[in-house]
Amino acid sequence: MASHRKPRARTRTTAPALGITTAAFASVGLLAQTAGAAPAAPSAPKPTVEEVQKKVDDLYRQAGTATQKYNLAKEKTDQQRKSVDGLLDAVAERTEKLNEARRKLGNYAAAQYRSGSVTPTAALLLADSPQAYFDQNRLLDRMTERQQTDVTDFETQQAAASKKRAEATRSLESLTESQASLKSSKQDVQTKLAEARELLSRLTTQEKARLAALEKKREAEARRKAEAKAEAEAEAEAKAEAERKRREEAAQQDESDTGAGTGAGTGTGAGTGTGTGTGTGDAYAAKAEKVLAFARAQIGKPYVWGAAGPTSYDCSGLTQGAWKAAGVDLPRTTWDQVKVGTRIATDNLKPGDLVFFYDDISHVGIYIGAGKMIHAPKPGAYVREESIYYMPVYGSVRPA
Repeated sequence: MASHRKPRARTRTTAPALGITTAAFASVGLLAQTAGAAPAAPSAPKPTVEEVQKKVDDLYRQAGTATQKYNLAKEKTDQQRKSVDGLLDAVAERTEKLNEARRKLGNYAAAQYRSGSVTPTAALLLADSPQAYFDQNRLLDRMTERQQTDVTDFETQQAAASKKRAEATRSLESLTESQASLKSSKQDVQTKLAEARELLSRLTTQEKARLAALEKKREAEARRKAEAKAEAEAEAEAKAEAERKRREEAAQQDESDTGAGTGAGTGTGAGTGTGTGTGTGDAYAAKAEKVLAFARAQIGKPYVWGAAGPTSYDCSGLTQGAWKAAGVDLPRTTWDQVKVGTRIATDNLKPGDLVFFYDDISHVGIYIGAGKMIHAPKPGAYVREESIYYMPVYGSVRPA
């Protein structure tokens, strides 16, 4: 190689390749985003049809409780409104009497002002005669007595008007509270029913069909239990009747051995007892017949919370209307209806008796016999016959 020629220097590239650099940055950015992002929350499992049924039933029961609160608040609100109207009328009447007393005092004050500057001596000199003077004095005395009476009447009317105003103010405050409670209960019912509708709306067609099948299965099971219980009760009653007859026959045999006199006395006693019991039973049976006739006539009408007929009912509205048809006035709510009449054991139920359900006494039905009742069940349903064992029984009453 020639000495004057220098070897060509190789230029070193210090910058990395563009493709590798971009890929590296992209990888780093992706890793940073992955590390900083929160992990995706797992989706909540969809409730089963059985869980939906249980939840919907519970919401309907809560709505039933809220409905009774609404009925109670509405009843109280109506009573308070009548009270306020009456008190406001009384206030107006008292105010008019007070104004009348005030006018009387004003008239006397004007008359006294016109004659107040005349002294007794001047009046005597100006009088036509002494007799006229004495007559005028007697008139003034009577006017003074009348003034005192008017003042007393004014003070009485003023005190009475103030008392009525105070009563009206308290009643207005109570009415406001009742209206607030009414509004709250109404909102509570609507909220519970909206939640139930929302749950049902999420079901597919197949799930809705399965829910309906579960409902029928539950009704059939309740009916089977009611029939089994009725059969057991009938069997127990038949055994008790057979035992009673056996004892009567044994007693009659003993009486025939001891003499006819004792037997005659026993026969009279039995006749008296039967007569008394039949009279009481007939009176109640007559009322119960009217109750059941009314209730059966409502079958097929829709349940509407807060309704008391004639086109729709809630549970206590139906029982109230049915017993009213028999001449018995029941309170509006289940909580008050359960306090009316005589408490009855479930085993001693008769047609017409009221059966109450749940620990909070939020539902009621009319017993018709054989373990069944007529009731207004829940929103979306209609007045119908159903087993009393379909829901947990709280207790029963005989209203009359």
